[in-house]
Amino acid sequence: MAQENNTDTPEEVADQIPTADAANADDNGDRPAADDLGMIMNIPVTLSMEIGQTRISIDELLKLGKDSVVELQRMADEPMDILVNGTLIAHGEAVVVDGRFGVRLIDVINPQERLAKLN
Repeated sequence: MAQENNTDTPEEVADQIPTADAANADDNGDRPAADDLGMIMNIPVTLSMEIGQTRISIDELLKLGKDSVVELQRMADEPMDILVNGTLIAHGEAVVVDGRFGVRLIDVINPQERLAKLN
């Protein structure tokens, strides 16, 4: 039996190995199969609400003290951004639930777009 002489470079070999996305693609070939997503469903993420932002100089920052007021660029009646690990996934408004702050979602990015943004 003759022995094969493999002269492929590491790059050529890597090109022949299916990627994880390709291996997990469904019949449409463009997204992971739902069963494969089950593995990540219990991974904790950080959900945060951003009421607004502003830019200030270092000088202004150093002058901040008790009772200082920082004006934000967002209008008071605008919904706040809801972020998962720093990625925008929805908009909402602040509510109080049993003495604690909460947020009511008023606009949510669809699940496929949310998943794509988290990649």
